[in-house]
Amino acid sequence: MRVIAKKILRDFWEKKTDSEEQLKTWYKESSKSSWKTPGEILSEYPKASILKGGRVVFNICGNKYRLIVQINYIRQWVFIRFIGTHNEYDKIDADKI
Repeated sequence: MRVIAKKILRDFWEKKTDSEEQLKTWYKESSKSSWKTPGEILSEYPKASILKGGRVVFNICGNKYRLIVQINYIRQWVFIRFIGTHNEYDKIDADKI
């Protein structure tokens, strides 16, 4: 998968340093993956939430932070749509961001 864009993650972990290692690990694992279905994501990340429109929510740092991505399974692209605290996540519509 091609993750677009790592800079979003880097900017976040520079502000929230406790998230750095988990975000780096998520990036590395996602970049090496070739997910073709949401089920394949759940087999690797059982606590991920599958939303409509190819969106997936990953829990970072024990659900302290939320990462929303939109996946194009055919082109093998992962677009980062949101990264923030659980409280910030509660204020957005994950299906539309």
